Amino acid sequence: MKHFNFILVLLITATSFSCEAQKKTPVFDPLKRPKNLSDTALIELVQKQTFRYFWDFAHPVSGLSRERSNENFGYGNDVVTSGGTGFGVMSVIVAAERNWISRDTAAKFLLKMVNFLLKADSYHGVFPHWMNGSTGKTIPFSRKDDGADLVESSYLFQGLLCARQYFNNKDNRVERELRSRINWLWEGIEWNWFTQGGQEVLYWHWSPNNGWAMNFPVRGFNECLIMYVLASAGDRYPVSSAVYHRGWAESNFFTNGKTFYGYKLPLGFDYGGPLFFSQYSFLGLDPRGLKDRYADYWEQNQNHTLINYSYCVDNPKQFKGYGPNCWGLTAGDTYDGYNAYSPTNDAGTITPTAALSAFPYTPDKSMKALRHFYDDLGNKIWSEYGFVDAFNETKNWYAESHLAIDQGPIIVMMENYRTGLLWKLFMSCPEIQAGLKKFDFRSPWLVPQKSPAISD
Repeated sequence: MKHFNFILVLLITATSFSCEAQKKTPVFDPLKRPKNLSDTALIELVQKQTFRYFWDFAHPVSGLSRERSNENFGYGNDVVTSGGTGFGVMSVIVAAERNWISRDTAAKFLLKMVNFLLKADSYHGVFPHWMNGSTGKTIPFSRKDDGADLVESSYLFQGLLCARQYFNNKDNRVERELRSRINWLWEGIEWNWFTQGGQEVLYWHWSPNNGWAMNFPVRGFNECLIMYVLASAGDRYPVSSAVYHRGWAESNFFTNGKTFYGYKLPLGFDYGGPLFFSQYSFLGLDPRGLKDRYADYWEQNQNHTLINYSYCVDNPKQFKGYGPNCWGLTAGDTYDGYNAYSPTNDAGTITPTAALSAFPYTPDKSMKALRHFYDDLGNKIWSEYGFVDAFNETKNWYAESHLAIDQGPIIVMMENYRTGLLWKLFMSCPEIQAGLKKFDFRSPWLVPQKSPAISD
């Protein structure tokens, strides 16, 4: 998959640009971070500090989220990402709800973003992975990946649908326009085009220059479940249930059923793969009580997380730092580029987003990791945008970079742990409820009863 194969070899640190102006700011000093915080205060601080990535560092023209805080292959600071922007949209909702910014400011910011997207390059309604944040023109992700990216666009629309549900004031002009224009974008996605002529599976990419040359049918289980749910829910161009049951659910690594460290894993690769599998699709899609004929998705995600945690505690390769307070293997930057780490692909690099975005599944274990990252390692990994992307104590390496797709889930999943906000918004979409029913999902959201209980 692209997230496995995406190996970034540049590590040129770029200067941060403010959304308001490109001006020098005081050097951030992690030694001056607040100390002796309560658990609740620390979670709030981490959410708020991480939000700065999507606010202070948003592209000044479009408001879209930059791919990373250092340069991409020499493209400069104009590279924005569709998927990371979806996570950024959800982060703006959290910021408005928690009064870090005003609701009106948030709505205007998102309306600027959506107006930019309406004029940006898209292909059968689907956006590319990377765009130029000033012009909206496609920036190729690879030589043949220069068109539609259905997975990254699904992350984008997961966020936009949450925004549509949140900004629901009928008497406010900005909120009305925001909802209307999100619907224009949503209704224009030709999900069925990506079955490549009616096959019973969705394809990841299509390019006006290279057609279907990437040739990537998406089968589970991995981070792409949200794409199938949205494709089922599409207003004008949905896909059939056969695309899910005969495409997504048909692969030699879909079902598992084995036990690792005492935890049964219903689906996916042995040991579960990197933790973003149980996070990206579930920023909006509520796994509590979510079931289909293949799995209970709360069990799937929680056990996946516990297996990853248990592996780090076991630490069979004896990497420095691993233990009950320092765990979490997923995709991110590392000392020699970029990699998607898991118990079957481990080189000693811990990525904070892995444990922190697992808060709904393992709150006690995630809290211990948060304490360690902030209290013990904060001098090295705490920054103006929250935690840096990753670190490897065996190699004495600490990233200076931040990635949108890693920063966003921290804010969103911490909020889902605290209040369930994004789960409530996404699952309230009538299209999503209809799409889940089409695929024979069961969920408390699909029957007339109260939403699942929220932890706090």
